[in-house]
This record gives sequence, C-alpha cells and structure tokens, in this order.
Amino acid sequence: MIICMSEIICVTNRALCRDDFFRRLEEIAQSCVKGVILREKDLTEEEYILLAKEAKKACGEKLIIHTHEEAARRLGIKKIHMPMNVLENMRIDKTYFDEIGASCHSVKEAEKAQELGCTYITAGHIFATDCKRGLPPRGTGFLKEVCEAVHIPVYAIGGIGKENMQLVKEAGAKGACVMSGGMVCENAKKYFEDLGR
Repeated sequence: MIICMSEIICVTNRALCRDDFFRRLEEIAQSCVKGVILREKDLTEEEYILLAKEAKKACGEKLIIHTHEEAARRLGIKKIHMPMNVLENMRIDKTYFDEIGASCHSVKEAEKAQELGCTYITAGHIFATDCKRGLPPRGTGFLKEVCEAVHIPVYAIGGIGKENMQLVKEAGAKGACVMSGGMVCENAKKYFEDLGR
C-alpha cells in the first residue's frame, strides 16, 4: 500500500477525464488518497445516483457524495460534502453521516461549518487555477487564518501541485484537495504518491 505523508482528497470532474472515468476512479482509490469527492454538478439527482452507484464500485469506502444527501442514503454512503449555501439551509443527520465536509471561502464560513457539525472543511481557492479563471487566489495567508480559526481538519483547494504542497502544510492544513491533476494525469497512483510525499 502507498503511504502519503500529506492527506489528499481527490475531487472529480469527468469532463476533464480523457480515458474511462470509472477505471480512473478505481486507480485513484487504490492510491494513497484519503477520499474521492464525486463532484458532478451538471447532473440531475437521479443521474447523479446512477453515476454514484458505479463510482461506489470503483472507490468503495473512499467515495464521498457531493451535495446529494438522498443519493448517499440510497447507496449506504456515510460521507458527504456540501457547498456552504446548501449546508446552511438544510438539516444534516449527524447520526447517519460519519464524515461531513463543507466548501468554505472565508474564516466566517469555516467557523459556521464547524458550528453546523462538519468534521472537516475545504478552504480555497488558495493558488491560481483554471477552475476559477480570472478570480484572484486567496493565498496561504488566508489558509493559515482558516486553520487557526477552527479545530477541525482543513484541506486546501485550488491550484495545488507538487510545487506548492509544502506551503499548504506550513500554513497548518491537514492536506489538500486536487481535481484537474487527478483527472488528466497519465498514472493516478504515481501522481498522488508523488504529491503526497
């Protein structure tokens, strides 16, 4: 088994994937990643459930459902990740879910996510990324502020790569979330192993 020194969560985007999406998910799940957030925002709930069913076969216990609480329940998945605007307007059953994550873009949101019962948060975007083209990154100073404001694990997101992973750790983050790199790299296992060193 590959051991990562840094915890890494993969975030999916099947539109970026140039090969078989489920085979790639399987490779990613066999690497040292902590989890795989199935973030496919263009689907209806029923379409998402069908995709998640196949993704569960590929990822097993590492699969984290994004937004769709009903999909998680129907598939027996106990990990969910929410956008803050969704999390604030619903009641998450904390007795059902083992892990609840939220996407945060300010210290205030991070504190609110913790208050609402999240077990971890993502904070970003930290570095420049094509996913947020034209929006200036918040930087490692912001990441440090978030890490100091909450006692739950914080994962940096946005433009994370081998060249800046050390900066993420130095800011106090538990680890990082990666999307583009994990979807387009040639060898997922090697990619995440190298990133986590």
